[in-house]
Amino acid sequence: MVKTGFDPAIYRLNLHLHSLISSGRLAQARALFDQMAPHRLNAFSLNRMLSGYSRSGQIAAAHSLFLSSPPRLRDAVTWTVMMAALAAAPGRAADALSLFRDMLREDVAPDGVALSTVLNVPAATSSTTASLHPFAVKLGLLRSSVVVCNTLLDAYCKHGHLAAGRRVFDETPCRDAVTYNAMMMGCSKEGLHGEALDLFSHMRRTGLGATQFTFSSMLAVATGAGDLRLGRQVHGLVARASSAHNVFVNNSLLDFYSKCDCIGEMEKLFDEMPEHDNVSYNVVIAGYAWSWCAGTVLRLFREMQELGFDRQALPYATLLSVAGSLPHIGFGKQIHAQLVLLGLSSDDLVGNALIDMYSKCGMLDAAKTNFANKNDKTGVSWTAMITGHVQNGQQEEALQFFCDMRRAGVSPDRATFSSIIKASSSLAMIGLGRQLHSYLIRSGHMASVFSGSALLDMYAKCGCLDEALRTFDEMPERNSISWNAVISAYAHYGQATNAIKMFEGMLRYGFKPDSVTFLSVLSACSHNGLAEECMKYFELMEHEYGISPWKEHYSCVIDTLGRVGRFDKVQKMLGEMPFGDDPIIWSSILHSCRIHGNQDLARVAAEKLFSIVPTDATPYVILSNIYAKAGKWEDAARVKKAMRDRGLRKESGYSWVEFKQKIYSFSSNDQTNPMIAEVEEELERLYKEMDRQGYKPDTSCALHQVDDDLKLESLKYHSERLAIAFALINTPPGTPIRVMKNLSACLDCHAAIKMMSKIVNRDIIVRDSSRFHHFKDGVCSCGDYW
Repeated sequence: MVKTGFDPAIYRLNLHLHSLISSGRLAQARALFDQMAPHRLNAFSLNRMLSGYSRSGQIAAAHSLFLSSPPRLRDAVTWTVMMAALAAAPGRAADALSLFRDMLREDVAPDGVALSTVLNVPAATSSTTASLHPFAVKLGLLRSSVVVCNTLLDAYCKHGHLAAGRRVFDETPCRDAVTYNAMMMGCSKEGLHGEALDLFSHMRRTGLGATQFTFSSMLAVATGAGDLRLGRQVHGLVARASSAHNVFVNNSLLDFYSKCDCIGEMEKLFDEMPEHDNVSYNVVIAGYAWSWCAGTVLRLFREMQELGFDRQALPYATLLSVAGSLPHIGFGKQIHAQLVLLGLSSDDLVGNALIDMYSKCGMLDAAKTNFANKNDKTGVSWTAMITGHVQNGQQEEALQFFCDMRRAGVSPDRATFSSIIKASSSLAMIGLGRQLHSYLIRSGHMASVFSGSALLDMYAKCGCLDEALRTFDEMPERNSISWNAVISAYAHYGQATNAIKMFEGMLRYGFKPDSVTFLSVLSACSHNGLAEECMKYFELMEHEYGISPWKEHYSCVIDTLGRVGRFDKVQKMLGEMPFGDDPIIWSSILHSCRIHGNQDLARVAAEKLFSIVPTDATPYVILSNIYAKAGKWEDAARVKKAMRDRGLRKESGYSWVEFKQKIYSFSSNDQTNPMIAEVEEELERLYKEMDRQGYKPDTSCALHQVDDDLKLESLKYHSERLAIAFALINTPPGTPIRVMKNLSACLDCHAAIKMMSKIVNRDIIVRDSSRFHHFKDGVCSCGDYW
């Protein structure tokens, strides 16, 4: 009665209105509302009517009533009810934010509920959160309302602004379990698992009881850290708590066991759960999907259908992910057809999964069609398209999509940055990479361990080892991906000693090495001919860490042994391998035979490759060159004839450099560049100086039955030399030159570039098909071993 100004008549009308709305008779309630005399209309009746429309899903009617209501009746509750209704309606989140701005223009002071509502609007950006923070301070809500503190903290964490979230956490006077849960989940999302654990310990010391969301947060930490022991400890706490039969907590446990590849424990828990919901089934289906148990996935999917779960809640996105990972386009198209029949193909999650599935199956045109058909292109949709193009080797198209995404006003997240940085790495566009680094800093994503790791990898692959190491040193938090990236960087630069030191540092900091870690260490050993060390780490991987070697691990070991001429051990390892013939391994053997002139084994390796990869000309070229180097011209000609008869052609070598964010490519004896005359003139100047300093071309690299003059001429304009000369003409003296090449450099080019680096007094970094060569003062970082 207080809300009606102690007017009994208005009070009775409001009671009647409340009764009609509660019983779902909205038409009658609206008729009563309209019959109320103007002087009897009040904020309570308006708010009650708006709430009724909102709860019944009649958002248009609610909005119409709101707009037609007298401004004097609209209080903070009225605006908040309408904002909440718009925020919950599909496609109306932006309208909710617009309404909040109108509320401020009407000089209606927002209260804690209004601020919490706006912060939870899906369309609210990080800048929205930052702009609302001063309102909360001005109104004193951070001191008086733990709900506002928690909502603000959660909003900062969701946008990846962990430092700002931490400040809110530290300034919250009366923290509750929700405060800790939000902060722990934020740390977990950013990979700061140690900080999340510290928060959990502090929460327990303060006497706050763990809620179902606390357990879920800690399981997310255990999952992110890959800490099976921690996850099992949390499981023990759950078993002793009242949450033991809570389906939400049990689903979090299922998710933990699934992502830690503990399929047996996941299955046992699922069977023992007293209650299953669609999330339970979705989680175990995803677990089995990633364990390649396609039969079990289909059985559980059919079981969900038989149990009568809402067909719209079935895990179509997971099934599409399975189809993309296999990849199996037929299966993916069947799921797509079901989605069309159900009218679900335009759903945001499913639509994004379709884009991802078609991209992984190499059908980018189909992915583009699904993307174009989406009404609401979210950041996830754009990222799926960008990632799909990167995965299919179309980096320039990925960059174009990134530009279009920004023009569309969609903010990239850390997953977007990770993909676009990979595109920059593949193109070796260091200028673009540095721009992305700057953009990451401005957008507040630099604190993310994932963004830092992607940047580290980008700098390393663009030939900027110092900047890669600086990025690693400046990372506030590191995970196993960061350590793997820096070990891989040292490996690609042939710095085995530093790679091994980083590996040992990773162990000291308590990170467990995985298959990728050992692959980088073995690769570093291979690039330096460290056969004993290579065998040591290969055995450590198997016996100490229980990691089953991939084909790539065997390839590194065989390559290392072959490079040092230990063909007896190569043969022994071939016999021990649990795999069939593999092109990577036999290619390594063939390259080793080229180094040592082992013609017999080279013939065996080449014949294996002829049958495994019949469309690849490379083994024909290498075997022909081995024969030619030994002076067996007839055998060399026979191999080349076999290659021609099969319609195969040698892959053309080309090199490229970046200048003013544009790529300039060169092939051998290239005449297409507008500056080719200046490039050749620069090379001639260099050759004269190199001749004075004693350079003698290695004509054995020109394996043709031609006279010496033609051999020398064929060496002079190899693609990497043209690229270096172009960079010398167009870049300031003293700046490093970075050249990328699709094949390995020949011995003569390697020797020539060493001397060029000394003459021009520049660092010249060349990335070939397998590693980096850093030329400086006439010396190469590889130590002439590659």
